[in-house]
Amino acid sequence: MLVRWLFAAVHLLGFGIALGSVWARGQALRGDLNEAGLRRVFYADNWWGISALLLIGTGLARAFGAMEKGSAYYLHNHLFWTKMALLALILVLEIGPMVALVRWRMAVSRGTRPDTRLAARFAGTSSMQAVLLVLMVLAATGMARGWGQ
Repeated sequence: MLVRWLFAAVHLLGFGIALGSVWARGQALRGDLNEAGLRRVFYADNWWGISALLLIGTGLARAFGAMEKGSAYYLHNHLFWTKMALLALILVLEIGPMVALVRWRMAVSRGTRPDTRLAARFAGTSSMQAVLLVLMVLAATGMARGWGQ
């Protein structure tokens, strides 16, 4: 019982970290992308990655481990599939920013200025991902109330 509760708590905290970090990344991408600005982008992006590990790791354990309602409950719940579709969309949207930010980090580590021309587009992507996260929370809270069966 304690382990189930802890996994649920970490999963919910993951949503908070995700929303805060992707929003912060978007705001940092809209700012001045000098050395300090890039540090802000990378810091927020690091937390965005940590939140993904928390959410996906605890989500898989809760849905397919022997700690919650069982996989049959999740696999037959329309809100679960809505939540998974939203996650897939977030991950697809992340491909561009992820590849670019890896390149930016490599450029900074070499002491060169990265090509940040797509920063505004990635800021918009971050905003879309924040909205999708909120929709995921709505689906999750519906599931917690037994809806979607």
